[in-house]
Amino acid sequence: MAELRVREEVRSATPEKKLDRSYGESMFVSPGKDEQQLLAVPFCGSIRGGMRPGKKITIVGIVDPEPDSFDISLTCGCGDVALELSARFEDKQLMRNAHVSGSWGKEETAIAFFPFIPQQPFKLELHCEHQRFRVFLDGQPLFDFYHRVRTLTAIDTIQISGSLTITKLN
Repeated sequence: MAELRVREEVRSATPEKKLDRSYGESMFVSPGKDEQQLLAVPFCGSIRGGMRPGKKITIVGIVDPEPDSFDISLTCGCGDVALELSARFEDKQLMRNAHVSGSWGKEETAIAFFPFIPQQPFKLELHCEHQRFRVFLDGQPLFDFYHRVRTLTAIDTIQISGSLTITKLN
């Protein structure tokens, strides 16, 4: 019954999509045909209540067969970018940055290896902690990104674009 309620809400959702874990159920479940359109890339959705320590966003997807790049951004509406993660396949780079008060900060690129492989599925988790985002890929720590946006609840939007398909989003 709960899954049916979630599916009904997804079908009747407006373009302002919501992510919510407040009731222990995700607004998005593994998509059927009707839900596939809601997870289409480019994707832009609201994070209900904004980010806060203890909150987690999970993105399950598949890299395209001939990928160029993809971007995942946590933003404050249409303003500041709290975290922009950019995977660049040609250079095998995973860039992270933030755009606060009108300017980009120092870009971070250090990483032990480039983890994304064409046509391979992945599970990316963005954990919000008091001082940082901890990012995990397939259950393994990938990197930490220390907060540059201080008001975490202002981080209320997720944007995903590029060479990937989203199969699940919590």
